[in-house]
Amino acid sequence: MPPSPSPVPPPSARTPFGHALAGLLDVLLPVDCAGCGAERTQLCPACRHALATARPGPTLLPWAHAAAPYADPVRQLLLAHKERGALRLAGPLGEALGRAVRSALGARAGAAPLLLVPMPSTRPAVRARGHDPTLRLAGAAARSLRRAGLDARAAPLLRHARPVADQTGLNAAERQRNLHGALTVLPRARRGLAGRQPVLVDDLVTTGASLAEAARALADAGLPARAAATVAATTGRPTG
Repeated sequence: MPPSPSPVPPPSARTPFGHALAGLLDVLLPVDCAGCGAERTQLCPACRHALATARPGPTLLPWAHAAAPYADPVRQLLLAHKERGALRLAGPLGEALGRAVRSALGARAGAAPLLLVPMPSTRPAVRARGHDPTLRLAGAAARSLRRAGLDARAAPLLRHARPVADQTGLNAAERQRNLHGALTVLPRARRGLAGRQPVLVDDLVTTGASLAEAARALADAGLPARAAATVAATTGRPTG
């Protein structure tokens, strides 16, 4: 059963004030579960349990781990947070992302302070949605890692250096060509980051082309990321 729409303005219609109002309504008004449509709760106990007990594992990129397969209810939860402004879902989704970070790092998780680097959203996408979902998830993941005793912070270091074509319908090789050289590191990126271990984070990995391009951009700036983590993966991840 598809989730009922949240009773807030569509993201494309939101101004900064509208975004704040949407967040307030998200808290005050009862909505249906974004994962399964259960009534009067944005995240029902069953969907919360499914997200919390998913076992992280490697994706098509062995250095990138995902918390769960891209299947319902996780798929619906990600879409609700990203496209429908269900901001309260950032907490549980961020906790899942934090578990994927620990899985990707393994024994290195506590070796150095962590720097979670979210995949950048384009400015038109942020304006249309009314928020930056990946940056929000990175912040939530960093908070969950700190609660677990790890030194972690999130920082938006990456930006788009040039426009890219819509990735829909492109295969892995085409996505790689489309994205090559598309990302760069902000000039201020090095400030205050000495000694931190960069980890790329995103909501979803499909072919891995975006993460690979982000890793290239960080490496070129002298900030090599040896691990990446996502909430979900479409393929290449154990389903057990």
